[in-house]
Amino acid sequence: MTPPKPPPGPAAEPGHPRPRLAVSSCLLGEPVRYNGGHSRDRFLTGPLHRHVDWVPICPEVEIGLGVPRPTLRLLTNGRVVAKEGTADHTEAMTALAGDRLPDLADVDGYVFKSRSPSCGLMSLPRHASGLPGERTDGQPVDRRGRGVFADRVTTALPDLPAEEDGRLNDPVLREHFVERIFAQARLRAFFDGDWRPRDLVAFHTRHKLQILAHDPSSYRAMGRIVAQAGTRDRAGLEAEYRHALAAALAVRSSRGRNANALSHVFSPLSDHLNEARRRDIVAAIESYRRGEAPLSVPVALLRHHAEGEDLTYLAEQTYLDPFPADLILRHHL
Repeated sequence: MTPPKPPPGPAAEPGHPRPRLAVSSCLLGEPVRYNGGHSRDRFLTGPLHRHVDWVPICPEVEIGLGVPRPTLRLLTNGRVVAKEGTADHTEAMTALAGDRLPDLADVDGYVFKSRSPSCGLMSLPRHASGLPGERTDGQPVDRRGRGVFADRVTTALPDLPAEEDGRLNDPVLREHFVERIFAQARLRAFFDGDWRPRDLVAFHTRHKLQILAHDPSSYRAMGRIVAQAGTRDRAGLEAEYRHALAAALAVRSSRGRNANALSHVFSPLSDHLNEARRRDIVAAIESYRRGEAPLSVPVALLRHHAEGEDLTYLAEQTYLDPFPADLILRHHL
């Protein structure tokens, strides 16, 4: 049985596509946990809800386990079993992941439930599976496990932005994940259209500073892919560009790279500003570089002046507007 989907949120902010986001159903408030409860996440069901379309999944429910149900545990041999050892659900979980992959082929990201033997991405406790030398007191052998369902999905879809709910409480990790899913949504919408080589050039150009803020070497490599548009098969080029963009944005941006991207905006903009405005922007960039101001401050100044001076090339850079402003994600130090 597939858990019901939550009602759609209000229309997304203009200029931003709606990411399709897979998610552990319990994080949306569905009462599908082993104890009949849920793990509603305030960010996912609050600020983010109005901007995304959900693809909720609960592996335990979808393989036929009831609610409530016996707790599961992960073993050192990769099996997932009922805590009392009476049932092994590994094959069912693996088959479900294979069945679900077509539904996940066009999602832009996945938020998994942390500490779940089916959905946890990292640091899960693993229990003894009977191998020689393993402890037999019922305590975990280690905490190096990954949920069976999550492991199958992320292995099959290595470029898919994926995070756990707990890690999204970190403002840096939250911003990075949301930035990636909105970039994926823009790319999906682009390739779903009737694009021409010059359109790909324009798309790549709009993302120049965003890519540079994450991985400068990738921008040059991706430029070589774009240069082949019109001379090689579209499917192969599309697949290569998708992978390259996902890999570039998977690299977390740094304060130094962000300051460099900000300077790339300021340099052509400065000729259009008086001395007082130039000083204000330089001061904001330097304050950010020193860790005294959030990234939102210099970005807001640069975007304001780029739009005010009608500098379309700068104003349309996705770096200045990577996700809806009401998510308030660039205000941390």
